[in-house]
Amino acid sequence: MSASAHRGEIFTLTDDPAKGAEATVYHADGVMVIEDGLITACGAWDILGPTLSPDIPVTHHKNGVMVPGFVDAHVHFPQLSMIASPGKQLMDWLKSYTFPAEEAFADPEYCKAAAPVFLDALLAHGTTSALVFASVHEQSVEALFEAAHARNMRLVAGKVLMDRDAPDALLEPAEEGYRKSKALIERWHGKGRLGYAVTPRFAPTCSKESLQSAGRLLAEYPDILLQTHLSENHAEIARVAELFPDADDYLDVYEQSGMVGDRSVFAHCVHLEEGALSRLAKARSSIAFCPSSNLFLGSGLMDYEAARKAGIEIGLGSDVGAGTSLSLLATMSEAYKVAHIKGTVIAAEQAFYHATLGGARALHMADRVGSLKPGMEADFLVLDYAATPVIAGRMAVARDVMERLFVLMMLGDDRAVRHVYLAGKPVAGHAFAATQQAAP
Repeated sequence: MSASAHRGEIFTLTDDPAKGAEATVYHADGVMVIEDGLITACGAWDILGPTLSPDIPVTHHKNGVMVPGFVDAHVHFPQLSMIASPGKQLMDWLKSYTFPAEEAFADPEYCKAAAPVFLDALLAHGTTSALVFASVHEQSVEALFEAAHARNMRLVAGKVLMDRDAPDALLEPAEEGYRKSKALIERWHGKGRLGYAVTPRFAPTCSKESLQSAGRLLAEYPDILLQTHLSENHAEIARVAELFPDADDYLDVYEQSGMVGDRSVFAHCVHLEEGALSRLAKARSSIAFCPSSNLFLGSGLMDYEAARKAGIEIGLGSDVGAGTSLSLLATMSEAYKVAHIKGTVIAAEQAFYHATLGGARALHMADRVGSLKPGMEADFLVLDYAATPVIAGRMAVARDVMERLFVLMMLGDDRAVRHVYLAGKPVAGHAFAATQQAAP
């Protein structure tokens, strides 16, 4: 049995903090005990510390806070190389930048080289779990899963389904997309810490047959996820109305194909038609809130408060490459600003909920990750209170942990991520500078 302990400031959540203060767990001087990749205890040092075996090494993390690893609810593997591509709204941006970048993934060697770069970038920003779009090419999914499995990373991903309104090199018949997706599910879903998500890009690039094939896969494999885009941009919505004149609205296009259920994650949801939120809530579908990309592409401001009031689970999505950072700290900052403009203030503990436990719930992995409580997989971060001179100076006058968390989410990025652990093991590339001491 491999055991270790980590001492220091600890912040985690056991539920949505909007439900009450008891959802928040904070230890100014805490300790988390890990055995064989799982958390076996988490509590105050003065209570748990004396009970530790002298053989258990204790790593003391000072001037920082331990939090669960971040969960990115929407990000694109093929788009890291074209992040920060300027000057277009969604539909033109896809044609000018995204589709050309994704054509490169027809080369298996390109995929194998790109996957480690992408995953290491996620980890460097503190993202330990994610729901990921690959490209239309099955080799992009193979490479991504192989690299994630080698890192023991909890990852859900899928091959894009797309059979129209895109370059010929990125199109495939609906039945072929179904067959290749099915083969990937059989090969990878449930292997190690991996899961599969059926991935129709969005209604404008999918025929009815393609969308129906996605619905078939969901019916055949009830424990997989579905990920797609919904109501992001006005031109996109108009195109959907043109292509699907028999649908009541954009969401109805997906409903008609059996794609709206309790394992469906819809990115954006910026301009939902009347009644769509209540239908999403009734289906127990989730939303990936992607404020950075919505601002960057000029798509609009998601109504965060309306989605919350409807009872919909919300995760945060970096949405790189339309999003301009893989950092969920930076994404929390953008979410705060978007909600604030629309009249709602997101408290720090609420933002961290969406980036950790809430995101894990949206992706149906909250029984494994998203919280630092006994029985969970030990994916966690140490966030640095002195990551930059500005952050260090601001922390010197912060009044409590909630203010320190707020400072991190407003000013932090990958530099604030001091250490990353997957299943209790430090991720290579993060200098292991914390001191170790013998347990009492």
